[in-house]
Amino acid sequence: MSAFAFFMYIGTLVPLVPLFIEGPLKGGELALGLNAAVFALAAVFARPLLGRLADRYGRRSIIIGGALMAAAGGMLMSQIDSLGFLMALRVLTGVGEAAVFVGSATLIADLSPRERRAEGASYFSVAVFSGIGVGPVFSEWLLDDVNFERTFIAAGGFAILAAVIAIFAPARVESPEDSESTVDSGGHAAPPVRALAESGIFKIIHPAAILPGVVLAFGVGGLTTFFLFIPEYSRDNGFANSGLLFLTYALVSLVIRIFGAKLPERLGPRRSVTIALVSMAGGLAVFAAAPNVVGLWIGAFLIGLGAAFNYPSLMALTVNNASDADRASAISSFTMFFEIGSAGSGLLIGGFAQIVGKQVGFLGGVVSCLIGLWLLRTKLAPAGSDVGSNRTERKSDIQLAG
Repeated sequence: MSAFAFFMYIGTLVPLVPLFIEGPLKGGELALGLNAAVFALAAVFARPLLGRLADRYGRRSIIIGGALMAAAGGMLMSQIDSLGFLMALRVLTGVGEAAVFVGSATLIADLSPRERRAEGASYFSVAVFSGIGVGPVFSEWLLDDVNFERTFIAAGGFAILAAVIAIFAPARVESPEDSESTVDSGGHAAPPVRALAESGIFKIIHPAAILPGVVLAFGVGGLTTFFLFIPEYSRDNGFANSGLLFLTYALVSLVIRIFGAKLPERLGPRRSVTIALVSMAGGLAVFAAAPNVVGLWIGAFLIGLGAAFNYPSLMALTVNNASDADRASAISSFTMFFEIGSAGSGLLIGGFAQIVGKQVGFLGGVVSCLIGLWLLRTKLAPAGSDVGSNRTERKSDIQLAG
């Protein structure tokens, strides 16, 4: 419930901020990309600390603190008139979003049996996608093209509600120690994951998160392209606003994640994430090739299909290769790649679209998804690997850590 309220806040901002940038603030595609990058980079730099805070003070504390921080950023946006101030507030909202996501996702992993963590991630994402799906519809209705101030304030209200609901969530949930090869009798990650996690850069980024996270980042690049360009692009090609397209994308994802929550485990990461990346690439290609009402509907459907399969299996791979003791750090590292993908694609694809326009710019998202597909099938889950069958044995530990 807390995550749903918070992602109503995020969903309300999804069309609102791009329209605010291209409208009252008179920015272009590059400003859209910079907005995504600033938000994402703030979250990236905050996540290593957030994982440690979640382990030390409990998941509930960072959910509440992050939601209130994000609420302040959203409400203050109602009073600004320059891109510089907007970017400063996007830093605040980026850190807040990262805190809420790390705390919530870690609690869900704490509550999920080891063999059902992809399913648990699917159910959790129902709250995320419900908010992101309904939020833009609410945003476009309340905005009515001109009422930016009241819409930013209303968005902040959802984040405050999320903080209030989170008061009733558990601070942490102690799960039974895993007996499989990723943990030893003391509840710590088995070599080589343990050794890596205690050295160099891996003190900041958990090694179990790296390969799944990189694949996730390229998929997020495709999704970010959709989020940034569709609000204005839909208005130029037959829609009064983008709300129904975001709702379509979210509903498709929700139906699959509710009624097909067990599919990621049954298919395994190789097949399920392949479906995700191919579908998102196809949806973005349709936007570029068919700039009309039918093309936009088809593209939104394909984006929703892809989004449904992209996250759960990669999250489960990460969590199953980390111990209970450092689960929050592993999830913090993994979810950091959401922002890495968003920041990189925002700058690169936003800059590309500034030169060639939004229609051709969608092809930048296609390229991002195809790179992720190549990494998935050649590095993370090559044909015949244990990772491809979603088994967490020592061989997969070595692949993920290396």
